Amino acid sequence: LLEKYAENGVVDYAGFQKEESRLDRYLKVLENTDVSRLSGNEKFAFYINAYNAWTIKLILTKYPGLDSIKDLGGFFSSPWKKEIVRINDNVVTLDHIEHDILRPEFQDPRVHFAVNCASKSCPPLRSEPYDGSRLDQQLDDATRSFINDPQENSLKDNNLYVSRIFKWFSEDFNRDVIGFFIQYAEGGFKSQLESRKNRLSVKYLDYDWSLNN
Repeated sequence: LLEKYAENGVVDYAGFQKEESRLDRYLKVLENTDVSRLSGNEKFAFYINAYNAWTIKLILTKYPGLDSIKDLGGFFSSPWKKEIVRINDNVVTLDHIEHDILRPEFQDPRVHFAVNCASKSCPPLRSEPYDGSRLDQQLDDATRSFINDPQENSLKDNNLYVSRIFKWFSEDFNRDVIGFFIQYAEGGFKSQLESRKNRLSVKYLDYDWSLNN
């Protein structure tokens, strides 16, 4: 389904909708998985895939009648706090998966470039599921792709313009956005960052919550 309907950060929700029964079968597999039997990387990949698959399912509950995932919340509620995710004999929220499992348990900032919030400013939904046997390579690839995308982050004079993700989760990046960028930047972008690192100011871009369809 991902190979067919997720490409270059754009998701074909109409395509997913046509094959929603296949998505539902996958969600049932997740529901019936004994997570305690999974190894560290398998478990990490499992929860990333669960987050992304349930996010798609959430969008499909109102698609095409919405412009943003935020349309699925209310004045006092959040779409990420809806109890929809069925795992380990529990029904939990997307927030629970991200903030109570993925971030604290695995403590890997690259997760922010793997989970997808169905929005245009979110790092793109990968066209394949995450796989425990090659998770490190996949996370590295997702992180490098986002960091080096000039549509998402850019350097102008001594200002580094970055996604608001780096502000919201600054503690996950050890409050060192510039150091993280230098670690994953490539080519001329990396050279410019290294040469200006002591003069750089970090500026956070507006976040586009429009649906990534």
